[in-house]
Amino acid sequence: MPSEGRCWETLQALRSSDKGRLSYHRDWLLRGEDVLEECLSLPKLSSYSGWVVDHVLPQTQENPPSSETSASSRSTSTLDQPSCVPRSPGRTPAFSPSSSATPDGAEGKHESQHTEPMVLQSSRGVKVEGCIRMYELVHRMRGTEGLRQWQEEQERKVRALSEMASEQLKRFDERKELKHHKEFQDLREVMEKSSREALGHQEKLKAEHRHRAKILNLKLREAEQQRLKQVEQERLRREEGQVRLRSLYALQEEVLHLNQQLDASEPHKDALKLDLSAFRTRGNQLCGLVSGIIRATSENGFPTAEDQAVAERALQEMRDLLTSLQQEIAKACEAKRRQDEEAAHEKRQESKMQQGPEVPRETPAPSQGLGGKQNEDLQVKVQDSTMQWYQQLQDASSQCVLAFEELTNSKDSQAKKVKMDLQKAATIPVSQISTIAGSKLKEIFDKIHSLLSGKPVQCGGRSVSVTLNPQGLDFVQYKLAEKFVKQGEEEVASHHEAAFPIAVVASGIWELHPRVGDLILAHLHRKCPYSVPFYPAFKEGMALEDYQRMLGYQVKDSKVEQQDNFLKRMSGMIRLYAAIIQLRWPYGSRQEVHPHGLNHGWRWLAQILNTEPLSDVTATLLFDFLEVCGNALMKQYQVQFWKMILLIKEDYFPRIEAITSSGQMGSFIRLKQFLEKCLQRKEVPVPKGFLTSSFWRS
Repeated sequence: MPSEGRCWETLQALRSSDKGRLSYHRDWLLRGEDVLEECLSLPKLSSYSGWVVDHVLPQTQENPPSSETSASSRSTSTLDQPSCVPRSPGRTPAFSPSSSATPDGAEGKHESQHTEPMVLQSSRGVKVEGCIRMYELVHRMRGTEGLRQWQEEQERKVRALSEMASEQLKRFDERKELKHHKEFQDLREVMEKSSREALGHQEKLKAEHRHRAKILNLKLREAEQQRLKQVEQERLRREEGQVRLRSLYALQEEVLHLNQQLDASEPHKDALKLDLSAFRTRGNQLCGLVSGIIRATSENGFPTAEDQAVAERALQEMRDLLTSLQQEIAKACEAKRRQDEEAAHEKRQESKMQQGPEVPRETPAPSQGLGGKQNEDLQVKVQDSTMQWYQQLQDASSQCVLAFEELTNSKDSQAKKVKMDLQKAATIPVSQISTIAGSKLKEIFDKIHSLLSGKPVQCGGRSVSVTLNPQGLDFVQYKLAEKFVKQGEEEVASHHEAAFPIAVVASGIWELHPRVGDLILAHLHRKCPYSVPFYPAFKEGMALEDYQRMLGYQVKDSKVEQQDNFLKRMSGMIRLYAAIIQLRWPYGSRQEVHPHGLNHGWRWLAQILNTEPLSDVTATLLFDFLEVCGNALMKQYQVQFWKMILLIKEDYFPRIEAITSSGQMGSFIRLKQFLEKCLQRKEVPVPKGFLTSSFWRS
């Protein structure tokens, strides 16, 4: 129809107008797009227009009316114009009905939502568009229904599989739990069976243990009874042995005392012209016999009854020997007295006795005097009896060292501990002696006496006794004597007043334990040979250092000590010796004589004056000796002592001065001034630090 052509022209004109260019889409509100933004874009046809034009319109217009042929051709040509109805960018299978009718309804919906509608459509186009939309809707509904059914089927399968898996898991858990229960039951049965077997075995072991315990208890009771019996026997044996040993010591002490009395008769040998060598030899043999018995018992443990009987026979023989000697001396003295009386009677008319400074040949008070040596040349060597006495003391000291040699060289830790404890118990109390009150001094003395008597004493928080080791008594006696002498060498040398408290304790111990006194003398003679007195002679081939040690010098690393230090040490030891011979322990028995009294001091002084003096040494020792015990000698010997002092001043001083150099005159001047003052006052002063009765009362 012509009107239709005009309609299309109108539509084309409207399209070309400003308003025709406006884009309109019926879904703009759903998409939320801005209308104004689409107005600026060019009008577009629907994406389905090309498909409709190619497939739908040709089929519907196969037989159009003749009157409309021209209009159709025009419209067709118009539609074919790109400016009016543009086609789809390409006619691809994507726009075919088959492609659009996919089972996936969501995809078709998505495509329909993004397709752009035609701007200008005819009624047929609208119809086609409606068909398309209907077809899409049906296809989408079918796809949705299929998808829903497929989803339901899948969900049903998943639920079935899940239920089946759950049931299988339950069955697996049940089987696992059943297996666990079976294993636990089997394990419990095995454990119960093992426990029953262990209990049975334990009961069996308990029964065996009880049986063995009964047997062991019986054996232990028997062993304990046997041990107690042996301990009791050993205790009785030790007690009997200790009684015998103390008896032997008493016998030895008496034998040595008797032997000293034999030696004391030596001055009568020259005066009475007697041969006393047989008595002295036999006395020495008896002393050696008793010493050998004690040495053997020290090595073997305790003396036997036979050893005690032999010692008693030796003592009796020594007494008989001394009695015989005294009888011989008495006879000789009587004969000598008659001869002297006859000679004196003949010479009485010719000459008179003159009193002078010289000492007579025989002095009744001292045990050993100067003899007739004043007017003769002085000796260089000491008397043989003195050297024998010196050698006996050194032999006794060596035997004592050999007696505890095993204890000294022992590698056993227990023996070393015992040795250390014994040494401390012996030396510490001596180190504590000083010018303290008498009560403290008595405690120290009692402690040393208890230790030597075998009683336990406290030392360093432990109980110590010489019975801890068979060689303990020998070791303690040796170390104790060594410590006394060392105190004289060090303490007395620095503090002269300390000589008296140390000496009174040493004298008391010497009186109760004579062997300690002999060891004190042995140590004193070894360190200070001038206390014998003994001046060692230099022998050919002897090393100079050895000779210096014999003289009493200390030699260290080939260096000899200074003369001042040497004289100081010698002075300390002589002062201690001078204090010992005049002091006695005040709490001891007064019935016994001093074990080493003033008669030995007189003997020492006489032998010093009968020996050639030594430069610096003799003057020093004479001064120290006379300052300490000069007062006691004066009271004991009175006139004889003053004759001795005059002899020193008039005869011995020139000899000392002749050998003393100008640099060594200090000791000589000090001795000379001391003796001159004593002669002037006719009294020797009491030494400083002498122990008085007030000391013991404090």
